[in-house]
Amino acid sequence: MSFFVDFAPHFVEMLFSTLLDTLPIVCIIFIFQWAVLRQAIVNIKRIIFGFAYVLIGLTLFLLGLEKALFPLGESMALQLTAPDFLFGEKSLIPLEVAWHHYYWVYIFAAAIGFSTTVAEPSLIAVALKAAQVSGGAISVNGLRFAVAFGVAFGISLGCYRIVSGDPIHYYIIAGYLLVMVQTFYAPSFIVPLAYDSGGVTTSTVTVPLVTALGLGLASTVPGRSPLIDGFGLIAFASLFPIISVLGYAHLTEFLLKRKSVNTK
Repeated sequence: MSFFVDFAPHFVEMLFSTLLDTLPIVCIIFIFQWAVLRQAIVNIKRIIFGFAYVLIGLTLFLLGLEKALFPLGESMALQLTAPDFLFGEKSLIPLEVAWHHYYWVYIFAAAIGFSTTVAEPSLIAVALKAAQVSGGAISVNGLRFAVAFGVAFGISLGCYRIVSGDPIHYYIIAGYLLVMVQTFYAPSFIVPLAYDSGGVTTSTVTVPLVTALGLGLASTVPGRSPLIDGFGLIAFASLFPIISVLGYAHLTEFLLKRKSVNTK
């Protein structure tokens, strides 16, 4: 009973805040429908019920982020970087902590990046549409796993950057230079899809956990600033899926050419 007493005011507050955030979108749609298109709105009851479902769903999702996903990511970063976990006994703590002492952080970052990306609803939707439009030339699972591997590697590399303290722009510039080279040689049909794949990874499931992980890691690693070093993992999660999808296209094209040569 005490749970609902504590939960109800927070839920109402979040519901009202979500209503204010979504109200401009609804107003724009209705204004265009009446003033620009000059058509009556059909199925108004269904639209109202749908808006209510969206409102409640967004409210519960935001509460879940605040109460579960953000604390989970931060607590995992704290536990994985705790000296007791890294070195066991205090007597075993080295004078200088190096980047390779945080290997469990890199493994966890890769695992969480892969799993959240595979479960990302927006990526599933894009993969299904891509497979449908391409007539099966693009595999649904192939695209999903290519993007997931890219996110896993990107987030793991981003965690290494936080631990080492390297400037982020070196990684981003080098990554986009590689993308430019890959784009020049990649099949033309995969290029727009690869660029979109980088965007769909930064959505509802991936962003909260990755952001919390980066902030928690920057808060616990000595000499790191959460404001300067804690952010930037989303950039890695957006960049490296482009590289992995373009690489997946290169590999697929190479295998198809090799198969055609062997069958002749």
